[in-house]
Amino acid sequence: MKKSNLTALIGVLCFGATAVAVNALDAQTYQSVRNEPIQPIQPAVITEPEKVELGKMLFFEPRLSRSGFISCNSCHNLSRGGTDNLPTSIGHNWQEGPINSPTVLNSSLNLAQFWDGRAATLAEQAAGPIDNPLEMAYTHTLAIEVLRSIPEYVDLFEGIYGTRDITIDHVTDAIAVFEETLVTPNSRFDQWLLGDDEALTAQELRGYKTFKEIGCAACHYGEAVGGRDFHRMGLVQEYQTENPSMGRYEVTGKDADRFSFKVPTLRNVDKTYPYFHDGAVWTLEEATDIMAKLQLGRELPQEDIDNMVAFMKTLTGDQPQITIPLLPPSRPNTPRPKPFDSE
Repeated sequence: MKKSNLTALIGVLCFGATAVAVNALDAQTYQSVRNEPIQPIQPAVITEPEKVELGKMLFFEPRLSRSGFISCNSCHNLSRGGTDNLPTSIGHNWQEGPINSPTVLNSSLNLAQFWDGRAATLAEQAAGPIDNPLEMAYTHTLAIEVLRSIPEYVDLFEGIYGTRDITIDHVTDAIAVFEETLVTPNSRFDQWLLGDDEALTAQELRGYKTFKEIGCAACHYGEAVGGRDFHRMGLVQEYQTENPSMGRYEVTGKDADRFSFKVPTLRNVDKTYPYFHDGAVWTLEEATDIMAKLQLGRELPQEDIDNMVAFMKTLTGDQPQITIPLLPPSRPNTPRPKPFDSE
C-alpha cells in the first residue's frame, strides 16, 4: 500500500488519533533543573507516528485474547492511570490474576518490566499476557492468525514493516512503540524542578523534605521516581501477605532475591491504587505508614504522613490524551472468540 493511502487509512481507523510529534524540552531548559534525586519527565517525541497508531490499535484489540474481550487496556486502563484499580487483575473466564497490575504510564522509564523484572523490554512484556492462561489465555499463533485474517491489519503491517507476513515480533514492537509515548510530563513537581517556585505549597515542600530525609529517595528517584531497582519488601519488618509471589527470586533463583520486587513508580500514584505487589493497601496514607515501618524502621507522626502524601500527589502529570481507535471488523475466516471456554 502506498504511504499516502496508509496514512489515510490510519486516520479513518483511529478517528484522527493524535500521533503528533511533541518537542522535547529544550536543552537550555534542562540545564536549569534543580539538583534533586528526582528529575522531570520529558514529553514524548514521536518519530514513527504510523507505528504508534498501529500499536494503539493493538493495545485496544480484544481479539488478541481467547475471549475476544480482554485487551491490554483491560488491565492497564488509560482512563484510570494506566491500571485497573483492582488488587489483582481479572483474567480469562474471571480467573484471579497472580499479582497487582502495574501502571503502563511511564513504563518506558523502568529498568525492566513486571514486578519481578522478567521482561527486559516493553516488547518482551507485551508478548507475555497474550499466551498467559491466567490473563488473555490465547496463543501467539492464534493471535497472529486473527490479524492475518483482517485485510486492514495486513495492509497496515505491510506499510510499516514491509511485509504481509505478520509476526508476533511485529505486534509487540508496535505495542511497545505506542507505550513509549505514554509518559506524563508537566506535573507540578516537575514545574518546581524546572524553576517555578510557586508550583508547590509549603506543605508539599515539607513533605518532599521529609521524603528525602528519612530515606525514601534512596529507592524512589529518577524520572519515574522508582522503577530503577529491585528491593526486598520488608527490610526491617516482615511484610505480611497472602500473595505467594517471591518476586525477583522467581527469575534469578538467588536466595538474596526472595521477596524482592521492582520499586514501583510514584508518578501518578494518587491514581494507581491499590498499592504494593499484592494490591492490599487502598490509601496513600496507609501505604506511606507501612513503608516507613517495614523499609525504614520509622514510626511517622500523622503530620509527616499527610505532608508526604501531599508531596506525592504533585507527581501526577499530564495524562495521555487518547482517542479510542476504531478497529476493523472480523472476516468469515477470523478465529472465533471463546469467552466461556475454560479448557
